[in-house]
Amino acid sequence: MTPQEYVQDKAAASGSSFYYAFLFLPRPRRAAITAFYAFCREVDDVVDEVTEPGVARTKLAWWQAEVAKSYAGQPSHPVMKALMPCTGPFGIEARQLLAVIEGCHMDLEQTRYLDFPALERYCHLVAGIVGEVSARIFGQADQRTTDYAHKLGLAFQLTNIIRDVGEDALRGRIYIPISELQQFDVKAHEVLNRKYSDRFAALMRFQAARAHALYDEALALLPEADRRSQKPGLMMASIYRTLLREIERDGFQVLHQRVSLTPLRKLWLAWKMQALGKM
Repeated sequence: MTPQEYVQDKAAASGSSFYYAFLFLPRPRRAAITAFYAFCREVDDVVDEVTEPGVARTKLAWWQAEVAKSYAGQPSHPVMKALMPCTGPFGIEARQLLAVIEGCHMDLEQTRYLDFPALERYCHLVAGIVGEVSARIFGQADQRTTDYAHKLGLAFQLTNIIRDVGEDALRGRIYIPISELQQFDVKAHEVLNRKYSDRFAALMRFQAARAHALYDEALALLPEADRRSQKPGLMMASIYRTLLREIERDGFQVLHQRVSLTPLRKLWLAWKMQALGKM
């Protein structure tokens, strides 16, 4: 299997909304975003799939070293072999890859966040930086598009947090800030034991409203000059926001299940943005 086949399989197997946006890109940009997405999946899987924290830390340290070696001209992992030819043409920097790894390290060290600014720092590393790199690959021409990409990445991550409350609880993690649990009188043990209540529903409505506001802020920040090049990000926004609305319509039944859209619906939403420019 070639490095390019490896990253393609990694991206396709994830079933992520990101994959559907990649399909409409020209070949060089599609190759770059697929390799970058595979990198993000590799390091994220270390945290989600390795049960022993010490082993996970060792694996993330290996990835940090692999990034350094790769930028010194000696990649060994198929993901880095696929990604490195794309770093120059698309301005992908080692600091950005290391920031994503740093965000994964936070998952090993923290299972709670005191307040939203603390959570926002984590989201910047695992999603804002991803948005920043993606915007460059898609064809960013205006520097202001970076602000849009950071804001949209935050909206995506908050949507993920809402969707994954139950799954994260099974791993002993709660990403909703402690201060906001207290504000709505939702106890941590209720979330960890996946117990629904009117208070939990009110807390989740608050989270969803903030995510919607961030989507609106992100779209307002996108310069008109980059609107065409950034269509893949807008496709993802359409898919993610539709998912958020589905969760809302379902009454935030996220503690016992993972709400998702069908592959066909994701493809339809991506096509509608590509062909018609509509979310």
